[in-house]
Amino acid sequence: MSSPARTDLGRALCIITGASRGFGRTIAREMSRLVKPGSALILTARSVDDLRTLQAELAESDAGRAGQVVQCVVADLSEMEGLQRIVTASRDAFCEDMDHVMLVNNAASLGDVSRYAKTFSDMAEVDSYLSLNVSSSLCLTARVLQAFPQRPGQQRTVVNISSLCALQPFRSWVLYCTSKAAREMMFRVLAAEEPDLRVLSYSPGPLDTAMQTAARSRTADPEIRKSFSDMFAQGQLLTCEASCAKLMKLLLEDAYTTGAHIDIYDL
Repeated sequence: MSSPARTDLGRALCIITGASRGFGRTIAREMSRLVKPGSALILTARSVDDLRTLQAELAESDAGRAGQVVQCVVADLSEMEGLQRIVTASRDAFCEDMDHVMLVNNAASLGDVSRYAKTFSDMAEVDSYLSLNVSSSLCLTARVLQAFPQRPGQQRTVVNISSLCALQPFRSWVLYCTSKAAREMMFRVLAAEEPDLRVLSYSPGPLDTAMQTAARSRTADPEIRKSFSDMFAQGQLLTCEASCAKLMKLLLEDAYTTGAHIDIYDL
């Protein structure tokens, strides 16, 4: 007989990248509600104003008034200095009686979807995109795992916010598809190497966010662009709240196979 799902994520240190808007912002809100008193949230993004607004909102919540720590770190993830600031803030916020360390690799950019693969001949342009969208997630994850090694009574969880683009090619989306596929395999390898670590790649579905707006207006391939426009027109886009609820349920149940790719439509 399976054990009942948890009702909270423990007294946790939660590190969330890309937390200033969209899905990352919603994750921060939901995790704030689901962690025990004495937890800490490390919210990171490049937009200081949006982060401060979210920090103020969480401070006024029940969890915030109960003493939950919310630390904002303005950082460019493509720079080593930015990664180090995140890890330093995480160490400072950590308490020895915390029983869960969680890292949510949410930050990502769409890249230039107005062109096809054969036009990307500038290596510096491609390297810059991959540095932000692939290298940073590996290096930040490695630094967090080094800073918080496995110890008895403590769970460590790494979540990769994935996409259908990790599994299927989308014409004129070569940068985005490449980065999502690379991250998918990166975290599968991590799960194989670290059996005590919980690793999940979650595909949240087509969300009603600024990225979707850009996809509808900038995608070069007419068929792909039309598919996004049709989803919008037919009300098929998902809210961040609805998709995040599914992710939180997965994390609370904690029954997924580590390293798995789980799509919202699988649930």
